[in-house]
Amino acid sequence: MDRLEHYRNLIETLLKEYGDYKPSYGDVEVQFVFDRERDHYHLMNVGWEGDRRVRGSVLHLDIKNGKIWIQHDGTERGIANDLLELGVPKEEIVLAFHAPTRRKYMDFAVS
Repeated sequence: MDRLEHYRNLIETLLKEYGDYKPSYGDVEVQFVFDRERDHYHLMNVGWEGDRRVRGSVLHLDIKNGKIWIQHDGTERGIANDLLELGVPKEEIVLAFHAPTRRKYMDFAVS
């Protein structure tokens, strides 16, 4: 299996694991949006809490130029830690939720 296919499988597996944790409030559905052709991966919460609409991204990852870009991470633990534990090198993880000018101060890839 090539590296990109391996990364796709890792991301999908991790998002499915996070998706097992359904919100304990309201009538909220966990949705997975996987676009393998363009390498976009989302875990979303959609529904209602009483009269209030709930809709938001829990996790959003992309694969760009052979690296995993974490666009949004709404988890406590941090999906970058999970990726590291699964053997993805820091040099292949971009914390895209940080401004490009700040990424050079992180231990992860700049872009």
